[in-house]
Amino acid sequence: MDIETICTQTSLLEEKIKRSIQRIVQAHNIAAQVGNSLILAYSGGKDSDILLDLAIKSGVPFEVQHNHTTVDAPETVYHIRAVFKHLNSQGITTKVNFPPEIVLADGKVTRATMWNLIPKKLFPPTRIVRYCCEYFKERRFDGQHIMTGIRWAESAKRKNGRGVHEKLHKQKERRVIYMDENDDAHKLFEICHKKVRAATNPIIDFTDQEVWTYIQQNNIVVNPLYALGFSRVGCIGCPMNTRALREFERYPKYKAAYLRAFEQMRLARERRGRANDRNLQSAETIFRWWTEPKFDVNQTSLLDQVPTQEA
Repeated sequence: MDIETICTQTSLLEEKIKRSIQRIVQAHNIAAQVGNSLILAYSGGKDSDILLDLAIKSGVPFEVQHNHTTVDAPETVYHIRAVFKHLNSQGITTKVNFPPEIVLADGKVTRATMWNLIPKKLFPPTRIVRYCCEYFKERRFDGQHIMTGIRWAESAKRKNGRGVHEKLHKQKERRVIYMDENDDAHKLFEICHKKVRAATNPIIDFTDQEVWTYIQQNNIVVNPLYALGFSRVGCIGCPMNTRALREFERYPKYKAAYLRAFEQMRLARERRGRANDRNLQSAETIFRWWTEPKFDVNQTSLLDQVPTQEA
């Protein structure tokens, strides 16, 4: 790489850093307009760590919250604890949001986990139906303004469907997305006199290379899983992760927990009169059906048997 290219890339990153800090200040002003707090949604991944560093540099007040998923890697949990301890020492408020309570089939009320949701729902989370996100990631921050580390470079879907500032609503047609950062972008939030759920994605235009360059230049301590070759540090067994089998090799206890949940799911389906075809006769075959797309080309899709109402 020639010097001119390096200088150009450095200049582009510096400009993005400035814009990101401006977006954070804008987010604070938008939140203050409707009496909301500014909350940084922290996942324990590298993008969250960059966003956190930029938020501190912006000088605006904010608090940091993490949604506990019950299936994060141990390294991720320890990293979050260390970061929150450091933030608390700096006077920054942190909070861990635990999953909501659910009612099990026997009437017992308990906190949701991946392991009791699978038998309750009668099928595992899949790429199409990711009910786990609803319980573990999307049920917080109502009536607040959040900042996230979402980036366009992560997926084409995010590139086409996410903006810098967003007014969120459970109905897609009622969402409002703003791509630019002029005064008009503010008005789209400011005219709302009620507390709304809104989001700002300050580093949305950072490339993967810019992310790692920023981390190196600012000596940011990131989740140790990256140094072990992990490109993502999300939920263990996430159906969106194409390398889930590798994760289960590293975390056999998680695999064992999923197998127990699948067995409970299989028995619950029998009790509810749900058919179990030949691919669903044991926890092991369900696990292979779930993790190996080519395990059996003739398999019956569990999505054909999803209950119309929550189990």
